[in-house]
Amino acid sequence: MDGAELPNIKKWIVMYPVYINSKKTMAEGRRIGLAKACENPTCAEIGDCCSYLKLPFAIEIDKAYPRDFMQRGRVRVLLKKEDGTLFNSSISSRKQLMLRVAEMVPRHHGRTKKQETASTSSTAGPSTKSGKGGKKRR
Repeated sequence: MDGAELPNIKKWIVMYPVYINSKKTMAEGRRIGLAKACENPTCAEIGDCCSYLKLPFAIEIDKAYPRDFMQRGRVRVLLKKEDGTLFNSSISSRKQLMLRVAEMVPRHHGRTKKQETASTSSTAGPSTKSGKGGKKRR
């Protein structure tokens, strides 16, 4: 993004990863249904989904979610041009944006690579711990 657009970012839609996180409750900030939400999305994944949908976005890493200040990062997205026309005709509201991004994040290329490596390395042998333990008496 060029420097001329930075003042306009304040009017863009804010999207925190918590909004589409299936690990969070509605009280903790999730804004879509549990069945449609995805597990632990990141700002980078949301940004990649926005670029795939051809929507202008800006990632703000230093910003925190107010309800949980340990959650760092948010994404600003522009849905409409200055004349009011949509950048992507299939996404006209915040809710539609959240639903589309939440369905795309699990198929994100970084996630599929992580799952493949985790599934091949998790085939370890049986545990060596014996079942005979118990409370030690003094």
